[in-house]
Amino acid sequence: MNRIQLPYTVGLIQMRCSTDPDDNLDRACGFLREAAAKGCQIACLPELFRSQYFCQTEDHANFDLAESIPGPSSEVLSRMAVETKMVIVGSLFERRAAGVYHNTAVVIETDGSILGKYRKMHIPDDPLYYEKFYFTPGDLGFQAIETSAATVGTLICWDQWYPEAARITALMGADILFYPTAIGWHPAEKAEYGEAQASAWETMQRSHAISNGLFVMAVNRIGHEGPTDGGIEFWGGSFASDPFGRILAKASPDREEVVVVTCDPKLVETTRRHWPFLRDRRIDAYGGLTQRLIDRQS
Repeated sequence: MNRIQLPYTVGLIQMRCSTDPDDNLDRACGFLREAAAKGCQIACLPELFRSQYFCQTEDHANFDLAESIPGPSSEVLSRMAVETKMVIVGSLFERRAAGVYHNTAVVIETDGSILGKYRKMHIPDDPLYYEKFYFTPGDLGFQAIETSAATVGTLICWDQWYPEAARITALMGADILFYPTAIGWHPAEKAEYGEAQASAWETMQRSHAISNGLFVMAVNRIGHEGPTDGGIEFWGGSFASDPFGRILAKASPDREEVVVVTCDPKLVETTRRHWPFLRDRRIDAYGGLTQRLIDRQS
């Protein structure tokens, strides 16, 4: 964490996911090669990129999509890390044991080794997002993983709404946060709520960048998945924010893209010197954060 850090280039892989896991993995490898050709040293794939977003229904057959880590998909990503000489962040459906499954992000070093993994902590249960049926809440805690390029924090989709998750990951030493994501509109709600929902999603993550003085990378998928008269339209819009909350680059809402951005660690240092939010925290006064609600009468 105290080593001299040089600027590094990041690739955000925004892709469409088909019903064929092998096809998705093959195309993900193609995008990783594209990111490497564009000079990236770190690349991140969207949430659960090997399949369509299966959590729209509660179907026991979908557990067959899960695999161990290490396992077939992580081994492919490890070979890609060696081939491309990139650090790779991949989101996988992890089978830990019979009946215990996680939504897990792995961080793979350029030599192909798995440096660490993060199991999604916040599990939603909303219409078409029935994740509690599939995923056991993470038990590895929050993670800041030192790689050859940067100290990487990995959080996943629903985690992005929780300032506590971003703050703890920052306090552990992360200077860049990755959010592999699968978020979109319910087609029936898009006209009325779509713009506000997408704006809130972006604003929330930019706020994590500002309040913690680090880079934030949100990596979404695109395309419509599910019944033609319903389902989810994933809104893309993958973006990179600097520690001031400025958007450095942003993808379209409907195209597969590799978004490339260069991050200078000196900006983390400069931002935290001028906005010393971490210094001025009143850690003696935050005990209430460990409670569900606070009874003001007590």
